[in-house]
Amino acid sequence: MRILLAEDDQLSRRILEAQLRRWQFDVLTANDGEAADRLLAEPDAPRLAIVDWMMPGLDGAEVCRRVRARGSEPYTYLLLLTSRSEKQDIVGGLDAGADDYIIKPFDPSELRVRLRAGERILELQQQLIEAREQVQDQAMRDSLTGVWSRGAVLDTLARELARAQRERGHVGLVMVDVDRFKSINDTFGHAAGDTVLREVTSRFERSLRPYDSIGRMGGEEFLIIVPGCNAINAISQAERLRNVIAREPVAVPEGAVSVTVSMGVAVAEHGKLVSPESLIRSADLALYRAKRGGRNRVEAGLALATETQHSAIHQSAG
Repeated sequence: MRILLAEDDQLSRRILEAQLRRWQFDVLTANDGEAADRLLAEPDAPRLAIVDWMMPGLDGAEVCRRVRARGSEPYTYLLLLTSRSEKQDIVGGLDAGADDYIIKPFDPSELRVRLRAGERILELQQQLIEAREQVQDQAMRDSLTGVWSRGAVLDTLARELARAQRERGHVGLVMVDVDRFKSINDTFGHAAGDTVLREVTSRFERSLRPYDSIGRMGGEEFLIIVPGCNAINAISQAERLRNVIAREPVAVPEGAVSVTVSMGVAVAEHGKLVSPESLIRSADLALYRAKRGGRNRVEAGLALATETQHSAIHQSAG
């Protein structure tokens, strides 16, 4: 584990650094409070620090205060090194944000025990962070297919449109509907229908680019975001994905199910100020034409006006 050692006395710093290295710590050193504070403010700062109380510039207590004021995550465990032994001094150091303290001159075995306690706390905190992130990720995922939920994929679309507007880029959107899905459920059962949805999304995910996104809008309808694609490229991507689904039946316990999808494509090009709702509406209308046109096909939406043009159209109509 990386550890910061902030100590202004050169001899004490070298002795303590050597001891820490014998305990297999990766030691980063600072010889004053200002340097310690800068190092602890960096994105990859050590999560464990020994800070001497009396240092030039900032003292150890002030370093602790600044670390706690930043409120950064993951947590930094701070061990205050001090020659002060009065109760009010110790309370003041802990109140400044130190997690523990050790009084000079200290016994190396006592320091090792206190560092182990810090390591255990940091390990527990890391487990809590990972558990929280897992819960957050699960909340953003569709429980059946594992792709993004409706809310998560709509948030992604809004971000991609905002980025395209800044960079004058393109964003392609593909609305997908599994053809005759009700018939699949009626013929093979809902468990088979669930298997079909999982397999469809699995094939999509294996075929998408790393920076594309897919989410389930509900039922058998999905939304695929293809950043950087103009109209021609987005239609080409959709055709490729349609073939990925159609070329091979889906195996279910009751037999093999032939599955196809219909797709509607809409694109915001050259950084046009287009709302997510407008882009989805255009893709949805194109999907409706694909269904009406015989299914298992891709249809493109009409060219999108900018939001300013939409406003002008509405005003003139009024």
